[in-house]
Amino acid sequence: MTDATPDATSDITPDAQATRPAAGEHDASFGPYIAQVPDGSILETLVAQRDELIERWSRLEDRAEHRYADGKWSIKEVLGHLVDCERVFGYRALCASRGDATSLPGFDENEYNARGRHHQRPLAEILGEYNAVRESTLALLAGLDDVRLTRLGRANGSPVSARAAAWITAGHERHHANVIEERYL
Repeated sequence: MTDATPDATSDITPDAQATRPAAGEHDASFGPYIAQVPDGSILETLVAQRDELIERWSRLEDRAEHRYADGKWSIKEVLGHLVDCERVFGYRALCASRGDATSLPGFDENEYNARGRHHQRPLAEILGEYNAVRESTLALLAGLDDVRLTRLGRANGSPVSARAAAWITAGHERHHANVIEERYL
């Protein structure tokens, strides 16, 4: 992996962070998630989401085991799913930004959740893990210049850029936050 681009965060422009990823930067199935993300800096969006989620969900301990229907995930399991997915999307962003040509596999979110044991952990502990993973995502993205944000990798048979992975992360969280509001509370 050779890269002639200097490693300088001074190459970061607000435009690259605030520009929605192009259709060729992600699988089309992620378009609905990206569409849910407000215009503006993706870093600012991710910070605001983190703060809002921790503030709102930390008050749900008494409902953390609630499922709106048989076979559906509990609130803790939804949060665990967000953590798992952000880790996967973050790794995809890392690989793409570093020019790694390895085609990354997909994953079965239901199997991950079943094996994640989220239902056995206190909600506060999962929220702490969520915060740590989000901080890691923010640190990675903050250090990427325009070239690294838009460089393409491959995941689950489709192209993905670091920028797209960031917007997918935000949209995916927004989707699940809406489901929690509509069906769990």
